[in-house]
Order: sequence, then structure tokens, then C-alpha cells
Amino acid sequence: MTPIVLTFTFRRLLISIPVIVASTFVVFLLVTLSGDPLANLKGRNPPPSPQVIAVEAHRLYLDQPVLQRYWTWMTGVLRGDFGPSVRTNLDIGHEIAARFGVTLRLVAVAVVLALLLAVVVGVLSAVKQYSGIDYGFTFAAFLFLSMPSFWFAVLLKQGGISLNQLVGDQVVYTIGERSVVVDGGAWAQLADAAGHMVLPTVSLALISFGAWSRFQRASMLDVLNSDYVLFARAKGLTRRRVVVRHALRTALIPMTTVTALDFASLISGAVITETVFQWRGLGDFLVTSINQRDAYAVLAWLLVVAVAVIVFNLIADLLYALLDPRIRYE
Repeated sequence: MTPIVLTFTFRRLLISIPVIVASTFVVFLLVTLSGDPLANLKGRNPPPSPQVIAVEAHRLYLDQPVLQRYWTWMTGVLRGDFGPSVRTNLDIGHEIAARFGVTLRLVAVAVVLALLLAVVVGVLSAVKQYSGIDYGFTFAAFLFLSMPSFWFAVLLKQGGISLNQLVGDQVVYTIGERSVVVDGGAWAQLADAAGHMVLPTVSLALISFGAWSRFQRASMLDVLNSDYVLFARAKGLTRRRVVVRHALRTALIPMTTVTALDFASLISGAVITETVFQWRGLGDFLVTSINQRDAYAVLAWLLVVAVAVIVFNLIADLLYALLDPRIRYE
């Protein structure tokens, strides 16, 4: 990296710190006002003694003012402590680290798959504008775009179950991110994990593909009608070379922006997808934490996701100069 790029990266990271702090504080207030974290404990039969409730309230910092509780949590995060959970045997930091890889591989593969499909479909639709191919891809894009993510995931899961019943064998996996017991070595475990990813990845990717392909088509049409592309055609360059070498590279810049902005939506879609397919990733962790009013667990999830979104957007910014040498970071 050049010093200019390093300076740009450092400046962007500094700007992101207030955004993270503000978002965590807002979520902390919302979770704090949503209910009593000790409601499940107080609702037990027979009810616990006041001393037990007082000890648990002290452990969760509930005997402190709201601002002091938030400050205690923030200073603990800087030391690697994500705060106490309402589940006494749960280490939030360890649980987040264990589940992060599960969600990361789902989102990463879905992003790559959706991007490949969107770019190919968008370019073909633009090159074959108003043809049968264009109309067919447009219909497919709007079909996936109009389907709710949870409903599409349920459809895929039920389709996988029906396929397995029809064939009489385990063709596709519909539950969990991996099998409980896998016979064989590393290759067998890798194949098992890949098999469990098929339906959740397709579900998450196709929902994003619909919007991205339409955006790529519009961006490609703008570039194909630009002066420098028309000049390249007038020089006698082949249509294939003009599209691949001149038009596509420029048309990918807006697509990079849209993908970076939609990364947070992909994380939200992963929460739904993991719930439907019963994956033990960050999505399941968030749903469980919300149901139990586990404020510090929800905050830890938000912090990790916010950092991931910021890093992904930073990578997108750095890719601009790679796609278009005219872009500089001075």
C-alpha cells in the first residue's frame, strides 16, 4: 500500500469509531428499555429470594445508572470482556468467536455467488437489450426480488425435504451447518460442510441477486452508451473486447458501491436464513439473546457486525482505484 492509501484507510477507520459508539449506545438504550433481564429469574416457581435477585442484579450491573452501565461495558470491551450474560454459564466473547466463522462462510459464499450471477446476467441483459434473454432475466430478477427472504428459505427447505423423500436418500441437507458425526478425514468433513451450505447459500444469494442484476444492467447500459465506448467501437475493436476490456470494468464501480451498502442487509438476511435452517451462527445467537433480553450479548453481536460492515465498505473503497485508475485518494 502507498502512504496515501494508508492515510485514507486510517482516516476512514477513525471516522468509523463514533459511528460504532453511537450505534451501540442506541441499541443499549433500546434493549434496556425493552424489559427486565431478570424477568425469567423472578418468574420461577418457587420464586428466588431477594438476596439471590440482588446478587444477580449486581452481576449484570443493574444496580448502576444506565450511563454508568454503558461505560462499564465499553471499558470492558477495550480489555476483551464483552460483559456478563443473563446465562450464567455463557462467555459472550467465546460464543461470538465460535459462531462468527459459521456466519462468515455463509455470507461470504452468498456474496460471491450473488455477484457472479448478477454481473453475468446484468451484462447479458444489457448487451441483448429488449431480447428474449433480457426479458427472461428481468422476469427472474423481479421474481426473486419480490419474494420475502424467510418465505423463500422455507420453500427451499421444504423442497429439499421433498427431494430427499422422493429419492429415498440424503441428497441435500436441510438442518444444521454440519452433521453431528462425520465418518472420514478432513475431506469428508469439508464435503459435509459444503453440502449443508447449498440451500442456505442459494436462499441468501438469490434474494440479493435480483436487485444487483438489475443495477448491473442499468450501469452497463450507461457505459455502453458513453462516448469512449462508442469511440472504441468506431476504431474497429470487436464487440467482445469493447464489452470485457472497456465497458465492464467501469460498470463494476457502481456495483461495488451497491454491494458494500447491501452488506448489512445480507447480515440481516443471514439471521433469517440461519433461523430457518437451524444454523448455530451469529443469527441464532442474536435471536436467542433478544428473547432472553440479554443486553450485553446483543451489544456484542452489534459490535462485531458493525466492524464487519465497516471493513467491507473500506475494502469496497479501496477497490475503486483498482477498477478505475482515474480514481485517487489524495
